[in-house]
Order: sequence, then structure tokens, then C-alpha cells
Amino acid sequence: MIDKALRGPLAYWLWLGALGVVIALGVVSYLHQLETGLTVTGMSRDVSWGLYISQFTFFVGVAASAVMLVLPYYLHNYSTFGKIVVLGESVAVAAVTMCLLFVLADIGQVGRAMNLILHPTPSSMLFWDASVLNGYLVLNVVIGWSTQVAERHHIPPAKWVKVLIYLSVPWAFSIHTVTAFLYAGLPGRHLWLTAVLAPRFLASAFASGPALLILLVFLHRRLTKFDPGKKPINLLASIVTYGMLANLFFLGLEFFTAFYSNIPSHKHTLEYLYIGLDGHTQLVPFMWTSLALGVAGVVVLLVPSWRRNEGLLIAACGSIFISAFIDKGVGLVLGGFVPSPLNHITEYHPGLTEIGVSAGIWAVGAFVLTVLFKIASGVREEAGECCVAGEAAEH
Repeated sequence: MIDKALRGPLAYWLWLGALGVVIALGVVSYLHQLETGLTVTGMSRDVSWGLYISQFTFFVGVAASAVMLVLPYYLHNYSTFGKIVVLGESVAVAAVTMCLLFVLADIGQVGRAMNLILHPTPSSMLFWDASVLNGYLVLNVVIGWSTQVAERHHIPPAKWVKVLIYLSVPWAFSIHTVTAFLYAGLPGRHLWLTAVLAPRFLASAFASGPALLILLVFLHRRLTKFDPGKKPINLLASIVTYGMLANLFFLGLEFFTAFYSNIPSHKHTLEYLYIGLDGHTQLVPFMWTSLALGVAGVVVLLVPSWRRNEGLLIAACGSIFISAFIDKGVGLVLGGFVPSPLNHITEYHPGLTEIGVSAGIWAVGAFVLTVLFKIASGVREEAGECCVAGEAAEH
């Protein structure tokens, strides 16, 4: 099926070429970081995780959100998602690929990743996080490829593929739960030291992932002959609504616990994020923008007539995706380091090298997603043509 990705209009090749240029710039930035060291980044002793890990955390959620299509379609035979489930799996593959690249960029030297294999440490959450991420990537690649081969030949997937599909459902929940445990297990960081961090991660994932998929489906429909119909889009919009409402609810719980208990260490980070702390207000505009976009997106989706309006739906999904990205990909990780365990305030400013590497990784994700979507649409068009030809032959 690779041949499907090797044929396309000029615009397709120009897009891949543009992504290739950004990827090349990302490689150059990474080589500079590899030669000079992580001193070229904005990370420091007090802020040991920066742009790389914050984006890693967000995209783990995007990858996990594919389960919201896989679970009803494969486990409950909910055929409405039949046309877009492979697109959801493609998003998961691209997102996990980005996650792994962000980790490689953050550890400084690629060779250090071999320590995971040569010196496994089951007592470390990092070991389990790397294990479940690689496993989830393999599962989605095998499942997506096998189901498309079966669709191309008009046969049901093999039984062993269904076993992998059933396995992928709890695995999807595990990748974001283990990621949350990376933070929740650090006693010196009070923003993360909460039992609702994992549920909050999952709620945010089930809002941002489907929101992104809706945007991609609309774009895919505009550029190809693919049309999933209105029903799966409406159902995805409902999932986005409930996911974002749950995320906002968990955020409210954090505020109540911190300020009603009046424990200073629990209040300080939230104060830093939303009103500033000791004159430091770097992230305040971002967090209020995130909150405003999230609330506005939910309000639009809660009104049925607005949700059915395609333009408003696109705007709402875009708002919720950006809101979740700022909340989890900026505030949660970067804000969690303020103040430090010694009550010092060290603000983080990403360097140009970090931005260049991150742009390259985003381009890799977009490249992988473009190719996978191209293969999926090609297989579906071929299957549809075969069905039409078969019906014509019968008549």
C-alpha cells in the first residue's frame, strides 16, 4: 500500500517538500544542540523540563485519544465510526512518533536511550512510560496496516488483529496514566502532587485529541473525495464537549483544594499561573487565554444549533485544542517548577535551538500524518471503486 503515498498532485508534493525543509532545519538545530550541549536551551537546575517535555506530555494525550474511536467501533460494533477510525489510529501513530522524538531531544544524546534496554529499571516510572509508548506505537502501526489490508481485499481482519485491538484499549489509557504518574510522584512539586492529575490528563486528552481529529477530517474532506458524513462528526463533537467539561471541572477542584485549605505551597503555583507571584507574570496571559478559549469552545458545543454549524464547530474545536495545548503543554509543566522546593522563582524562556528542534518534530508529525492519510484515502477510494465495479458486473 506504500504506492498510495507515492502518487499525488503537485500540491501534495509541495507540501511534503515544505515539511522536508522544516525537518532539515530541525535536524540542523538538533546537531547544534548535540555539539554544544543542553546549555543552548532555556532549561536550568530549577527548570529541568522545558519545551520538549511539555509538548511530549500534550501529544501523549493526543495519541491516547484514539481509544475514543477504537473502543466503540471494535468493542461495541458501532459502525458510525467505521470511516474515520483508521484516521484516528493514524493521528495516534504520528503523535507517538513526535512524543518519542521529543524525549530523544530532551535527553541530549540519542545514545542515552540505549540505557533503557541495557540497564532497565522497573522501579522507575520513566522506564514504564518509554515501554508503554513504544508498545502503543507498534500496536497502532500493526492494527492500522492490517485493517487497511483487509479492507483493500474486502475481508474481515484476522482474529489475531482483533486481539491486538482489544489490547490497545487499556494500553491507550495506560500511556497517559503513566505519564501523569511521572509528575504526581514528585513530592517537591505541589501543582503535580494531586490524585486527580491522571483523570485530568485523560479528560484533557479526550477533548484535545477528538477536536484535532475533527479539524483534520474537515481538511481531509476538502482536499480529497473522503466524506465521513455528519453523524460521526457530531458524535466526536459530543466527546469533545464532555471531555472539556470534565477538564474544567478538575481544574476547579484544584483551585478549591488549594485555596480552601489555604496551604501556601499549594496556592503559590496557581497564583503564579493566573495572577502572578512576587511580580512574576510570564504565564498569566497564556493561562487566561487558555481558560477563555476552553470556556468559549464548550459554550458553542453545548448549544445544538451552534454545534451543527460547520463554521462554529471548526472554531470551537480549534479553540479547545489551543486551550488544552496551553493548559497542559505550557502551564502544567512549566508552571509546576514555580516556585522551586527552596521557594525560588526561576522563569523559563525557550531558546531558538529548542524552537527549531520542536518545529522540526512538528514537521515530522505532519509528514507522517500526511502520508498515512494519503494511504488511507487511497485504500478507501480503491475499495469503493471495486465495490462499484462489482455491482456493475452483477447487473
